[in-house]
Amino acid sequence: MSSALVLGYYTLTAVILSVGVLKLGLIPLALLFECRRGLLFTRYGKLSSLPPGIPANAILRPRRRTRASRHFGQIPDYRVSVIIPAYNEEVVLRACVESIVRSKGNLAEVVIVDDGSTDGTARLMHELAKEHRLVQAISQENAGKGAALNRGIALATGEILVFVDADGIFSPVTIPWLLTGFRDVKVGAVCGDDRPVNLDRVLTKMLSVLSHLGTGVVRRALSLIHCLPVVSGNIGAFRADLVRDLGGFRTDTVGEDLELTWRFYGAGYRVAFEPRAIVLAESPSTLQALWKQRVRWARGLLQSIKMHWRMHGNPRFGPFGVFLLFNFLTMVVVPLAQILVLAGLLYFIPAGLITFGGEEEATLIGRTAMVVGWIGIGITLASVVLGIALNTAWRDLANLWTLPLWPFYATGMGLTMLAAVAFEIRGRPAKWNKLQRTGVISSGEFSAILGSGS
Repeated sequence: MSSALVLGYYTLTAVILSVGVLKLGLIPLALLFECRRGLLFTRYGKLSSLPPGIPANAILRPRRRTRASRHFGQIPDYRVSVIIPAYNEEVVLRACVESIVRSKGNLAEVVIVDDGSTDGTARLMHELAKEHRLVQAISQENAGKGAALNRGIALATGEILVFVDADGIFSPVTIPWLLTGFRDVKVGAVCGDDRPVNLDRVLTKMLSVLSHLGTGVVRRALSLIHCLPVVSGNIGAFRADLVRDLGGFRTDTVGEDLELTWRFYGAGYRVAFEPRAIVLAESPSTLQALWKQRVRWARGLLQSIKMHWRMHGNPRFGPFGVFLLFNFLTMVVVPLAQILVLAGLLYFIPAGLITFGGEEEATLIGRTAMVVGWIGIGITLASVVLGIALNTAWRDLANLWTLPLWPFYATGMGLTMLAAVAFEIRGRPAKWNKLQRTGVISSGEFSAILGSGS
């Protein structure tokens, strides 16, 4: 029995380590993504002070002007409708809307759909509609985020639909950056970069650092190989005709943005990542809020897998079908395996099967556990630093001191997947379960980003 348990421990450890090694392949892909665009380590410039050789509607002042000119060309002249689903968003809604109406580009309207809020959201959105001619205020009984989004889609007139949560704050050039991705007719949707705005707590500072792993490295790499699995509901642009042809958002899932993205791939389109289309949004500021958010995300993934299991490994969907198998391994299997490995230690150590001295076999297992742990931390640290560099978010280097907390965070994320699996098996109802907004807006990166284009 003990031998079987030891073998199982070895197997799970090998799976986790193998996936970690495979993820190293994302690093050169992320670098290639930027190098192909000629924008490696470039920052944001002002629309009013463009250098020679770049079109008047370009949105960056790069160090390599020639390459940037070739990359941009002309931004597609699409009319854009921004849709904001709102449920108890009184604290943050004004800042969101006022940042959007200051956007550069051909903005058709900003549609706010109040989904039966119980605070002052409805009153505030009608005030905003009176103050800004582009703002439309719509109220409906509480029906969920998907229903609110579909109501906005039905009223929107733009050729491109941009969906954003009510806590999102745009830079003046967020929308033009999003539009650059639609020059390729095969691109059905473009995902931007959502970054934390409330850097007032240890937790949010840690999340601000780790967010660069996803947006700085993973999204770039997966976009390059046409396998980006989600267009974030907080900063995503979609071709309006395709959204309507595919029936809009489903209302029976908490992962409506993920599920719609997979349907786009199923329809033969792909999605792209535009890292310079930035929106600042609130991160969970308490452990309870973080837990609720990540369990909701995990449930959304599980529900999308259930709805689209036929796509997994299916060559009809090109590289994305193959990628979905890897995605299932990394997002579902590995987190659960990590929990089992950690739980196994509670048995192995008291039983003397894992030690850091003594019998050769036990010592080997203990050393293996240490090596895997240090390798994982090292890979994560290197990837985070690279993401910060690619995003030119140098201020976040000051928050690398949160490194000792990262293993606890990783363990917690594994537990959220375990909880999500349990909730799905039990058929627990899925609700908005949105964050409690704080309205906190930190300085620093906020000023650097939102100052661009001014």
